[in-house]
Amino acid sequence: MKQKLTAKEETLMNIFWVHSPLFIRDLISYLPDPKPHYNTVATLVKFLEEKGFVEREQMANSFRYKVKITERQYHGDTVSDVVARYYDNSYLSLVSQFVEEDKMGLQELKDLIARIEKNKK
Repeated sequence: MKQKLTAKEETLMNIFWVHSPLFIRDLISYLPDPKPHYNTVATLVKFLEEKGFVEREQMANSFRYKVKITERQYHGDTVSDVVARYYDNSYLSLVSQFVEEDKMGLQELKDLIARIEKNKK
């Protein structure tokens, strides 16, 4: 998945990731006031469908939408893009920057290594 979400699309996806499946009217109910127009939300959902984030199923004379890409998958792809673009595809360089800037302590690094070793078994 190489598609990126706009800020408005991400707002909708955050709702989908928690409440999927949804009809558009239900999606609108989760949005803050002032509520956007139904057609505006429908257009954004159409874009999400075209990008492969949601899929629709016909329910009587309406469509219900459900997620195709989990939040974890999207975040993982986003991080991979950042690592590719700014760290020459090196996750080590990314983690090193966190350590060097004191954003990640030694104990956190040890915990990360332990988690990786546990998951590799």
